[in-house]
Amino acid sequence: LGKKYQVIRPRMPNKEDSKYEEWSINFERHFPHFKNGIVLIGESLGGIFLAKYLSEKKFPKRIAATYLVCPPFDNTLPSDDLVGGFQLKSNLSKLEKQSKKIHLLFSKNDECVPPAQAEKYRKKLKTANIIIYPHIKGHFRIATFPEIVKMIKKDVKK
Repeated sequence: LGKKYQVIRPRMPNKEDSKYEEWSINFERHFPHFKNGIVLIGESLGGIFLAKYLSEKKFPKRIAATYLVCPPFDNTLPSDDLVGGFQLKSNLSKLEKQSKKIHLLFSKNDECVPPAQAEKYRKKLKTANIIIYPHIKGHFRIATFPEIVKMIKKDVKK
């Protein structure tokens, strides 16, 4: 992104036995460092964490954009169980109110979180921009992602 961007990348606790409440406490510890116009990015379980958090709680800063990268939507995935309190409630409208720009990014070839999950988000998030990338292989295990960098710079500029 370049030097004019500050990146804060919280390490979430207990990756092998993740609990939503523990992640919330850890996330909130970073609030003093956040500024208005923040861009939030969550990948996989981090994506559903942000969706749940922002649909249930008031975020203390103005959000420029939220990026949910290959987030699961529910417990229908063969490889994952959304245990630990990560299940979404039926109403995600608070997420849309807090983040005017919501981008959901999926890989067409993701075996962990297939693009069918995107359709479930589409029904709940009417304003979300959903992109399914045909060229990204698997569960976004990529070294560079120039598409998201370009999108972030555009969202921050506005």
